[in-house]
Amino acid sequence: MFNIIKQIFEPNNKDIRKRILFTLGVLLIFSIGTFISVPGGKPLGDGLGFMELINAMSGGAYKQFSIFAVGVMPYISASIIMQLLQMGIVPYVAELGKQGEEGRRKINQITRYLGIIFSFFYGYAYGFAFLENATPISLVQTAIIFTGGTAFLLWLGDQITQKGVGNGISLIIMAGIISRIPSIFIESFNGLVVFGSPQETLFGIVKFLIFVAFYLLIVVGVIFVQQAERRIPIQYANRSNSSYGGKQTFLPLRVNSAGVIPVIFASALIMVPATIAQVSKSGAFAIFVQKYINYTSPVGLTLYLLLILFFAYFYAFVQIKPKELSENLQKNGGFIPGIRPGKETEEHINKVLSRLTLIGAVFLMVVSAIPILFNGVTNLSTNIVVGGTGLLIVVGVALDTYKQIESSLISRNYRRR
Repeated sequence: MFNIIKQIFEPNNKDIRKRILFTLGVLLIFSIGTFISVPGGKPLGDGLGFMELINAMSGGAYKQFSIFAVGVMPYISASIIMQLLQMGIVPYVAELGKQGEEGRRKINQITRYLGIIFSFFYGYAYGFAFLENATPISLVQTAIIFTGGTAFLLWLGDQITQKGVGNGISLIIMAGIISRIPSIFIESFNGLVVFGSPQETLFGIVKFLIFVAFYLLIVVGVIFVQQAERRIPIQYANRSNSSYGGKQTFLPLRVNSAGVIPVIFASALIMVPATIAQVSKSGAFAIFVQKYINYTSPVGLTLYLLLILFFAYFYAFVQIKPKELSENLQKNGGFIPGIRPGKETEEHINKVLSRLTLIGAVFLMVVSAIPILFNGVTNLSTNIVVGGTGLLIVVGVALDTYKQIESSLISRNYRRR
């Protein structure tokens, strides 16, 4: 890691530094925007409950009722829908998914349009819930402002992806969560450490240290699992192992191929009922959500973990596509030793990927559940629970961004040689 940082500051890597500075500049613009309030709106105050997750992902913009309050959640919701439609539900979308880069470009374009449409309805609902004495015209105006904020964030994300480093949308989510982490630790310290007798104070400090240890466990665990991979040996016809410097060819499959996408998707889906309860002002529905869908309840936690498991498998197989891998290997004269090309190769990759994904999914479920269970024992606010999920997302996105920078530096050094 220190070697990579050293290379970034070398004179020959000036363009890499520019891309990093550009990314940081865009994220600074996002941070400033979280404090620009919508006309007629005012801060929502404390006690957001489960809506703390939306507030964290928007960098506090939801609580400030700013132009970025809706954030990129409509885009995430649209992404989930488009991923599901590629499973053959809509033939046109499924066909686009098979058209390679051009198809992915069109799907991404449709996803963004759908996300903009969703953001208008999100914005209208937020205005209806929180604006006092709002008229239909003012609600539409507020919805348009929120929609513009989301569209601007998506544009900023595109700029980061094209001119900066990392995935723009993921980095915007990460930046929002990072801005909330200091307040999470301060709030946890105030909630756990009670300055009374020496015994009470010591016990509170011990609880806080355990809390910090849980967070460190999340960081170490995410790094370990994200880096872990299973290498399937590949042999090519008419090519000996002595070719290319005697290096063995492998097909690397990550233990957690989906990264932190399952956590983001599961969080986005389980937030939908909570959002509806917040804006509908229905006491009965809000109580139902709090008891059975909020992931601080046993039923809600179970649902949340099952969603993580589902999206871990779903996204892994959408990304890897064993059938396409098998076909490409066969076209290039490659095969797995001891496995026949074609159907048997596909089944073998399928089997290995299923086992690896199960390990990765269980890890994500355990890490996501730790802060929630800790909250149940200590009775801390939901802000602390959100911190655990948020930190999982932050570490995953940071690792992916680091790998992209590392890959870019290695590629540049190779070309210079």
